Amino acid sequence: MPVFILESLLPFGRTNSVGRFQQLSRIARITELDLSASEAKDAGSSNSNWETLKRDHEVYSSLLQAIESSKSCRNDCIGYAVSASSTDNYPDESIVNTLIPMDKYLNRPSYWSSKGHSDPNAPETLIYKLKADLCVITEVFMQPFEAYFQPGKPIYSAKSVRFRLGHPKSSKDESDLLKMPQQQPADDKFIWTYTSEEFPMTQEKCFQRFNLPEPVLCVGGYLQIQLLGRVQRQEMDDLFYICVSHVRVVGRPLGPAFDIEVLEPSQEFVLKYNRDVFGCMLQSLTNGSHQDSNVPPTLSDDLVVDAGIVEFFLQNHHPGFELMGWGDDEEDDDEMDEVGFL
Repeated sequence: MPVFILESLLPFGRTNSVGRFQQLSRIARITELDLSASEAKDAGSSNSNWETLKRDHEVYSSLLQAIESSKSCRNDCIGYAVSASSTDNYPDESIVNTLIPMDKYLNRPSYWSSKGHSDPNAPETLIYKLKADLCVITEVFMQPFEAYFQPGKPIYSAKSVRFRLGHPKSSKDESDLLKMPQQQPADDKFIWTYTSEEFPMTQEKCFQRFNLPEPVLCVGGYLQIQLLGRVQRQEMDDLFYICVSHVRVVGRPLGPAFDIEVLEPSQEFVLKYNRDVFGCMLQSLTNGSHQDSNVPPTLSDDLVVDAGIVEFFLQNHHPGFELMGWGDDEEDDDEMDEVGFL
């Protein structure tokens, strides 16, 4: 096939990808990682124009294939909690609690709580690191907290929620995030490249499912949940609060088959492609090795390990501490069983 014909056909992969996922318009170059070689092959190397075009087309086509697979192969995408815009009682009401799938942990209610505010329109934000720097997100599950220990069992939901995806402004900001207390706001350290529509939240103790209109590509691996408006006053201080029991983000991490490196100061990025790992990804799809997300995903192994570490420190720093298990409220356990946690 003549080169000019090939050149007219091959950009279709990029055009199709960028047309649907505008974040990809910021790709500066593609790097292909070869597990059998010690060096990577760059788009700007001595490869012929022909080979570069073919390689780029293959990478974009593979990326589209991986993105499309998110519709049938969806998993829990949250890696860990980063920060909350405010926390009422830290660490008892930390954002970390939103990743524990039980209403009680160590015989205590498990939830995040904002600080109280006299303004019912005061917003809050929760920020999470996803499992990969390149993820496809399809939906978010959230459950407001019911304060069963307060008169009337009030539910501290938000009026509505909105979701943003993006990456740290710089490598220094990302490094700072690892040192920041989780109760300290970190919103100013990010560039958000996607913002969803606003979804209403109901004042009910149940998992609420927020479906994004189309799968969204997160470049950078961070999610911000905006909690907009407050509906419930606390009787003892007459202030409005927002409290969240559980958060689950459903989609598909695309790493390590695909990865990105953000370039400073342009904010463009290098798309890294691992052909061998992508082949393994396709094989796992063929074998049906995936988690159904008709219900919120279960607790990840990493979080189970983290919970074990917490128990260890509690037992060592508080002599006589007796581990109470995941909780003893049968009603709560029955409800969590219905959504697939038990």
